[in-house]
Formats: sequence, C-alpha cells, structure tokens
Amino acid sequence: MDKQELERLASDNPAGTVPASQTVSRGKLQRQVSNRQAVESSNPSGEQGTVIEKPPQQLTKYDVGWRRVVRNFSPSWFSVTMGTGIVSILLIAIPFKSRWLYWISVFFFVLNTLLFSVAFLTSVLRYTLYPEIWSVMIADETNSLFLGTIPIGFATLVECWIFLCVPSWGAWSITFAWTCWMIDCVVAAAVTVSLTVLLISKSHQQPLHHITAAQLLPIAATIVAAGTGAEVAEVLQNPDHALGTLIASYVMWGMATPLAMAVLVMYYQRLALHKLPPREVVVSSFLPLGPLGMGGYTIMYLGKVSREVFPRVEFFHNLVIAGDVVYILGAFVALIMWGFGLMWLAFALATIYKSRPFPFNMGWWGFTFPLGVFAVSTIEFGVEMPSLFFRVLGTIFSVAVIILWMVVAVGTAKGAWSGRLFYSPCLANLKKEERQPKGVEDREKEASK
Repeated sequence: MDKQELERLASDNPAGTVPASQTVSRGKLQRQVSNRQAVESSNPSGEQGTVIEKPPQQLTKYDVGWRRVVRNFSPSWFSVTMGTGIVSILLIAIPFKSRWLYWISVFFFVLNTLLFSVAFLTSVLRYTLYPEIWSVMIADETNSLFLGTIPIGFATLVECWIFLCVPSWGAWSITFAWTCWMIDCVVAAAVTVSLTVLLISKSHQQPLHHITAAQLLPIAATIVAAGTGAEVAEVLQNPDHALGTLIASYVMWGMATPLAMAVLVMYYQRLALHKLPPREVVVSSFLPLGPLGMGGYTIMYLGKVSREVFPRVEFFHNLVIAGDVVYILGAFVALIMWGFGLMWLAFALATIYKSRPFPFNMGWWGFTFPLGVFAVSTIEFGVEMPSLFFRVLGTIFSVAVIILWMVVAVGTAKGAWSGRLFYSPCLANLKKEERQPKGVEDREKEASK
C-alpha cells in the first residue's frame, strides 16, 4: 500500500483510526529516522556494541478503516444489547403503567434489534475474514467469557417480542417466539458448558487474584434462557408444549444457578484474600446481581406459570396442589436470593466508592443489566405479594438503570466514534505471521498469479 492510500484511509471516520496509544506523531517519527541515519553514517561498518534505533512499524491497511473495526470487534460489544434490552423490559414491567412508557419501550426494542443485528453481522464478518482470531479469542481467559453476552442479548429480544408483539400479532408470533427461545437455549447451554470445561481444563493454572465476577457471564446466559422460557410457556396455547417448556426451564435453572453460587463463593474468597480488583475491571463487582436477580425472578415466574399449567395437564397424577407448592417454594427461594443480592449490591456500591475514579471502558455496561434484572425481580415481588414497597423500590431501581444507560450510551458513542473502544487485547496472542493477515483481495491476487 502506498503512502497516499494509507493517509486516505486514516483520514476517514475517526472510528477507523488507531487508538492514541498506538499512534506515532510525524515529528517523532522524523526524529527517530534522523537519529538512525546519523548513527549509521558514523558507523558504516555496523560493528557490534552500537545500538541503532529503528523506526516504528509502518501501519498497514489492517490497522485503519473498517478493517481495524472488524478485527477489534470483541464479543464484549454484545453487552450493549444486554443493557439496551433490559431497559426495554423495565419500561414494560414498571407497575405504574402509562401509554408513553409503552412507546418508549417499543423504541428501545427496535433500537436493540438494530444493535444486535449489527453486532452479529460484524462478528460473523470478523471470524469469516480473519478465522485465526477465533482460536486466540477462545483461548483468552477474559475475552472468551463475553461470549455469554450473545445469548443474553438475544434473550432480551425474545422477551420484548413476547410482551410487545404477541398480544397484537397472534398465534404465529407465539410460534416464532418459541422457536427463537429454543435456539437461545441451545446457544446458552453450549456457552455455559463449553466455557466452564475450558476454564477447568487449562494447561496452566490461573491465579486466584485474576478471578473476576466476569466468570458469571457464561453461567448467567442459561439462567436468563430459563427465565425467558417461563414467559414463553405462559403464552403457549398447547398445554403439553407449555409443560415441556417449563420442565426444560427448571432443568436449565438447576444447571446454572448452583454453579453461579459456587463462583460467588470463589469470587468472595478472591476479594477477602486479594482485596478489590483493579480499577479497569472494578465495574464487574455489579455482575453478581445478574444471576441472583434473574435467578430469583426465574424460579418465581416458573412457579407462577406452573400453577396454571400443571392442573391443565394433570401433572403429578392430578395432584391439584402441585402447582401451588412449586409456586410457594419458588417465591420463598426468590426472596432469599433477593436478600443475598441486596448484600452484593452493598458490596458493589462500596467497591465503586473506594475505587473511584476509574476509566471508562466497555465494562461500564456491567452497571446496567445486573441492576436491571435485580429491578425486574423486585417489581415481580411487588406484583405477586402484592406489596407497594417492592413496586416503588423496583421503580426506583428501574429509573436508576435508565439513567445509567444514558450515561454509558453517551460514553460508548464517543469511544466508538474516536475508535478508542475498538481494541481487542487477545490479538496480541496471534502468531507473528498472523498479525498482518492477508485479506480477501490479497488472497485473490495470490490465486491469480
């Protein structure tokens, strides 16, 4: 690539330029070249012991423009869809109903659909054009955990579809939601199992002080899929289909929730022994609210739907109180999990207070979804008990999440426009010959020779 073409690419949308930490000023580059030439002229024989400065590596077309955006588009960008989706769900769930809240929730649903579509297509493009990135991303102990954000983000779309589209569009929309939920279940369970197996099968040990609450992300994917299954079962017209969906959701809840509790014990031990995590990842301290809030909401909602479905299919040999039993047990388990989540919320707020200030990064989206599902669980308590206290408290949490979404969305838009957020650390693990990949056009040229 010639110099003019490179400058043209670099002068495009700033989102396509390299981060400030990777750029070299023209004056500094000229000084380094001049120093190198002066040293070479004074020592033409190149004897040993003389240090010759080398100019920085020249940027290629893969370091600027859309190619850099695609190569650095890590799975953490799906956390944007998680945060946007939970805002839409909260606007639907707020018990103090209003027509304008409904239309704002529709707006966020459409926005989330567009964001998820763009993120998914960009990810497909990334691993299609640069397949070598997939293996290093999976091997990365931190980056791979964000694969859990993909099924979680998709699950928020399914939930919004159930609440917003099914009441208006009828039977076909129910079938569509059920199909999408089954796809989400397969992906979520695959992410939970595979990443957990990869974690425990590493050839090298991971120090305890490297453990963060991000370990909960792939586990939370299955819990969210179980909660979505309860909502799908509620709208299914065939009672046998609804029963199968409920049983599958109970199984997924059992797969993930105890595992999340085990990770929380490990994470608490890490905090007790090695104190607070670094400022760059301190926002992850809110992540325990995710499996606790969503886990409590899921087991309570499953009991709610079971109370309606079990008598229709004569489940447990026509035992009429079977649905009531699981409903009551689910409500008490959810209340215990909510109390445990309240404790972790206090830990998270204290951590944020002691670690301020901390830099903006994609981890800030960890503020939105965990607190959002905790708010949904709180609102559901207010509906089922019923309790004005929980309804008001859930609404307060919801407003806080919406304000946090606005703050984080503005920061993300600025970071995306400047290109600073398009940075994937796992690319440093690529082999030397793979760091300057050959694009499609390069491969075509080689094939034509």
